[in-house]
Amino acid sequence: MLMSTPLLQVNNLSIDFAAAQGNTLAVNNISFEVGSGEIVAVVGESGSGKSVTALSLLQLLPRQAKISGQLLFTKDGNPSLDLLTMDEKTIRAVRGKDIAMIFQEPMTSLNPVFTCGYQVMEVIQLHQGVNKSTAKQKTIELFEKVQLPNPVQLISRYPHQLSGGQKQRVMIAMAMSCNPALLIADEPTTALDVTVQKTILELIKELQRQNGMSVVLITHDLGLVADIADKVVVMYRGKIIEAGNAVDVLKDPQQYYTKGLLRCRPSLHGKGERLPVVGEEVENGKWKEGSEERPTTNDQPSTILEVQDLKVHYPGKKSLFGKSTETYRAVDGVSFAVSKGETLGLVGESGCGKTTLGRAILQLIPATSGRIILNGIDLLQLPKKDVTALRKDLQIVFQDPYGSLNPRIAIGDAMVEPMQVHNILANKRERKDKVIELLEKVNLKADFFNRYPHQFSGGQRQRICIARSLALNPSFLIFDESVSALDVSVQAQVLNLLNDLKAEFGFTSIFISHDLSVVRYISDRIMVMREGKIVEEGLAEDIYINPKHEYTKRLIDAVPGKQLSFK
Repeated sequence: MLMSTPLLQVNNLSIDFAAAQGNTLAVNNISFEVGSGEIVAVVGESGSGKSVTALSLLQLLPRQAKISGQLLFTKDGNPSLDLLTMDEKTIRAVRGKDIAMIFQEPMTSLNPVFTCGYQVMEVIQLHQGVNKSTAKQKTIELFEKVQLPNPVQLISRYPHQLSGGQKQRVMIAMAMSCNPALLIADEPTTALDVTVQKTILELIKELQRQNGMSVVLITHDLGLVADIADKVVVMYRGKIIEAGNAVDVLKDPQQYYTKGLLRCRPSLHGKGERLPVVGEEVENGKWKEGSEERPTTNDQPSTILEVQDLKVHYPGKKSLFGKSTETYRAVDGVSFAVSKGETLGLVGESGCGKTTLGRAILQLIPATSGRIILNGIDLLQLPKKDVTALRKDLQIVFQDPYGSLNPRIAIGDAMVEPMQVHNILANKRERKDKVIELLEKVNLKADFFNRYPHQFSGGQRQRICIARSLALNPSFLIFDESVSALDVSVQAQVLNLLNDLKAEFGFTSIFISHDLSVVRYISDRIMVMREGKIVEEGLAEDIYINPKHEYTKRLIDAVPGKQLSFK
């Protein structure tokens, strides 16, 4: 019996980036195959070469990248074609039609000047040759499949009018619009809550069964790998160090690095317990073990933040004369309090109002009504100049790291800037030393000071944003999906860092995330939000282990990788 030719063969692929400081070997002579109808997961830490490998498949790397090897693509029994040697016209015909890609950062992947519907319709019309009316109907159907609310209305909305999870679902709909033979999914569910994540994965698997589609899944979420992948490829510093059947690799990993990735997941550890961290020691056959000591907590019961009946409403449909006939209630009568030194976890599905609530507290968007009392001061009654003065103590780590950094400013200067504005430290040298110290705390090198945002991976950019938010030693922080883009090992480092800083400085924080295992680990209490309202609130362990509300139970049931354990 003849063996069928794999859909994709990666043979001896090496990718080298030329720069003034010297060459960087991002991918070092890797080889793997993707069979027809297979889901192959590529996992590894941020900067291991996962995304660079994926971008090379569609010739999307910059010109300074030197690529060698073969990327053989075989479709419908036709002779294999090398994707690396295709001319521009040929590869453009392949992109989107035969091979589609879901990018990691939807905000930077969607054009801000075109509506979401137009961008999906454009792809359908380009590759399928249908008219505008047919393309519009197909787009509505795709939006329904990825569970976007009000698909007909959403077609005419712009990317900035959608939540992070909704933008990611638009990208997924676009990628799937032409039923590609190969789908490259680069962290496709990073910005999604667990219930939508489960729906999207089921959708991908269903389309795979219907069309025989293959998937290259790039992810740091080992739970996803356990739930969906047929094979797994583990990358470390540009090399493949372990590969094979997903169940075999995850249940009985042979390499210490793979064991370390599994071991550092928050779901395997008690609340506040220091997480093991994968470090350079892995090359010597071991990993860093975290101590079992829990950070000391501040037992002061004083309330630092009190939110009373907070509402954030937006006008919806308007009449012929411009009068609003509908109101969108993003935050609808929310009340809660946060004690000094406490970390309050906030969870809920995409679009439930989590981010809107956080930004309203920080006065980044106007509240419709209610009270926000910080240290006895009602922020809604303060003049604008007084709110500006409070920025030193109120900081936020945004969900989209690339959109949070100025592409024209080196990351060191971006971190020094707020210190200059608020007169932190005496001189330029001290500020630079402080920035380097913060970079090293989030596992980045000192010589990154003069690099620009585009020179970092998604996970590295997120760590930069976390370091920048800590530069002013704030007393109150909001973490808006601050570890969602990080691989599990770096996530463990950042969570350890947050616990250390909390123990040292006793700052108060609200931790917004769709990952309930992370929220359970880092938070003292959890609030569950749905459609602008708080539906359940309680101690983190109680909510996670014994939820009362049906909505909370559904969120927890959707957490991926429950069957995956490692000792």
